[in-house]
Amino acid sequence: MTASAASAPPPASVPALEGFRRVVVKVGSSLLVDRAQGCVKAQWLASLVEDLAALHRRGADVLVVSSGAVALGRTVLGLPDGALKLEDSQAAAAVGQIALARIWAETLAGSSLTAGQILVTFADTEQRRRYLNARATIARLLDLRAVPVINENDTVATSELRYGDNDRLAARVATMASADLLILLSDVPGLYDAPPADNPGARLIPVVPRVTAEIEAMAGGAASHLSRGGMRTKIEAGKIATTGGAHMVIADGRIDHPVARVAAGGPCTWFLTGSSPVTSRKKWIAGSLEPRGALHLDAGAERAILAGASLLPAGVTRIEGDFTRGDCLIMRNEQGGEIGRGLAGFDAGDAARILGRSSQDVEAILGGPQRAALIHRDDMALAGEGRG
Repeated sequence: MTASAASAPPPASVPALEGFRRVVVKVGSSLLVDRAQGCVKAQWLASLVEDLAALHRRGADVLVVSSGAVALGRTVLGLPDGALKLEDSQAAAAVGQIALARIWAETLAGSSLTAGQILVTFADTEQRRRYLNARATIARLLDLRAVPVINENDTVATSELRYGDNDRLAARVATMASADLLILLSDVPGLYDAPPADNPGARLIPVVPRVTAEIEAMAGGAASHLSRGGMRTKIEAGKIATTGGAHMVIADGRIDHPVARVAAGGPCTWFLTGSSPVTSRKKWIAGSLEPRGALHLDAGAERAILAGASLLPAGVTRIEGDFTRGDCLIMRNEQGGEIGRGLAGFDAGDAARILGRSSQDVEAILGGPQRAALIHRDDMALAGEGRG
């Protein structure tokens, strides 16, 4: 930790960084890449990775959402400065993604961390089936104590079907991964009550308890001549993250050890949530999704899921509905009462084939490696959970 990072303890009104169990850190292209030289800012990146390693050593899961592929690739390909045509941007991303993945892998390895690259598109976080696939991959990497490095797949994304900024992508990733903290590293220390470049008296807002219309107005409306697109997308990210149960921090990423500086109480803006990732996800499953079918459980399966287990095929006696993987299903006990709801791990056709069978039989019946649960416990809300 640098001397500037050890300035003051965090304000009493915000949580301590040490208390978070799963942290997403977003790194923008301008922080990571020296555009004049066309290369990564190696010293800065090394200091950031030291911060991430410190979080990892104390037991936290760490994910990175990183820009920089296009910026790196355009230099290699000799593309001109300024806005690129879509096909040039996609070509630059194709070249730059290789370099970006290598740089992250090598720098993380220097702190004994393993990197895993995940490229996502808009559809991967908006379509439930693909969302579940991406979520499962992230979860497995974290189980193996790897650090997922995530970026939008600019090689295939089009202007109509992309996020276009990694602030909102990072917020979607935080929600998808059930993270409890999102840190947006920026070129400003946080949210100000007026544009600091135009107003020397602008005041940094240290805590945003809730994203209100007044807070949104500080960044300018979408059609306003006062709009500051960078801050506007960060506030939109704050709404996504806090609704999903994650706190969010906007902090200055231009300094060395930017995460350590947040931990030490350096200037930043906290967006607070009154929920948790688990509670928010259960509310989503229990109250926001239209059920597409039902699973009837035997008494043993009912006891198992009430005790916190996943729902396995062996404990299901009957299915109803024509559903696909990711659809919401009602779980019913032997008397027909609703026990809870959850997201289907299989399509209805495959679920019918493995009904009542042991987990060892599933692979032989369906062919090839398969997931074990009809509904995983992480994708389940029991009756009474997530209500209200």
